[in-house]
Amino acid sequence: MRRRARFTRRRIERISRTATLGGLFLSFLKIGLVGFGGGVAVLAQIRTLTVRKRGWLTDSEFAEAVALAQSLPGTSAGNSVSYIGLRLRGWRGAVVAMSGFILPSMLIMIALAILYKHLHNLAGSEQFFHGLNGAVVALILVTAWRMGKNILTRRWQWVLAVLALLAVAVLDATVLEVVFASGLIGIYFDAFGEKQLARWRALRTIVARRRTRIRTRLVRQRRTRFETRPPEAVEEEPEEEREVSTTFHSIGLFAVAMPIVAKLGLLVTLAAIFLRIGSVTFGGGLVMVPLIESEVVNTHHWLTHQEFADAFALGQITPGPVLITATFVGYRVAGTVGAVIATISIFLPAFLITIAAGSSLRRFRNNKQVQSFLQGVAPAVVGLLVAAALSIGRAGIHTWVGLMIMLLAIFVLVRFRPNAFWVILGAGVLRVVIGMFLG
Repeated sequence: MRRRARFTRRRIERISRTATLGGLFLSFLKIGLVGFGGGVAVLAQIRTLTVRKRGWLTDSEFAEAVALAQSLPGTSAGNSVSYIGLRLRGWRGAVVAMSGFILPSMLIMIALAILYKHLHNLAGSEQFFHGLNGAVVALILVTAWRMGKNILTRRWQWVLAVLALLAVAVLDATVLEVVFASGLIGIYFDAFGEKQLARWRALRTIVARRRTRIRTRLVRQRRTRFETRPPEAVEEEPEEEREVSTTFHSIGLFAVAMPIVAKLGLLVTLAAIFLRIGSVTFGGGLVMVPLIESEVVNTHHWLTHQEFADAFALGQITPGPVLITATFVGYRVAGTVGAVIATISIFLPAFLITIAAGSSLRRFRNNKQVQSFLQGVAPAVVGLLVAAALSIGRAGIHTWVGLMIMLLAIFVLVRFRPNAFWVILGAGVLRVVIGMFLG
């Protein structure tokens, strides 16, 4: 038995080191099990596996994969896994690599969704989730700050970020509308706006010089001829469901089939929402938080703000990408089938786009329209993240203790840059400890 166990273990290790379909699945299954923290932390583990341990890619090839992944919708880690699988074993390699990567976190999230109600009945669970919510808000705000430092380099980008925040937080605009409008603004500024601004600045300089010359000339005329002329006034230009009701009159067989039809309709709606979100969101998993919240909380009312904040916190403390929050939402809406449908739908668009873009890497990255669209979306994403933090904060932070935990988490994240997993988990534990003394 021992010999057979050792032989089986060595065989599995040998398969995992080889760029076969089984090797890809086992390798990325391991990363999916231990990939806590998301984002850069998972990318570092992927690099260690594919470059240092397996030797499947060189550093330059891995950098190319990450550059492509960050230019596409979805998560950078998930897109990188898909591209590496595509590069090594074609589209089948991409399928098995991505499947192994998201399978552990999906199963863990389904288990947590099943136990969610029971978790809330445990002693101290309310304080624990309260602490998680404070750390989640801190993480989103710090992410927005870090993105803003690198992205908001021009005045129009600052204006666009503020407008995106106000549109969602005050005017209740949908996030998809903001994303598309911002992308079009980015195309305009990149193609026309920057040139027009440069011309306007040059024209303003010329006009200012001419006004200075005219005033100097008038002063000289007053001195010599003792004449006064009033300055010319320059006038500024003014600025400027269906509800569809259905009635079922049929009885008998149709009455029996009605629950099935309703369940199928719910699954189709669920799939359509997450397919749409997964296909238009650039900048990583945290960027999708406002879109998911807008659809599942504000529009369809499947979850409350508190439940969504808890789901996002659970997504942060499970391995794999934070988009696994979609699994929790799917389970709450339509059970295990809904969880699987939501998970596949949120990752499928980015996966397919990665397959298409990976086949013509240079052409996609050098496409001027794509880059211009991203230049407009990036500033809006900063504003959307702040809006999401405000929404989650209103729902999940009810006391001064939660506010202090949020501020402490912001300080720790900015000052020490630890793995987000430990900050969020530590915030929950800290809130439980405080609750033992303060209630």
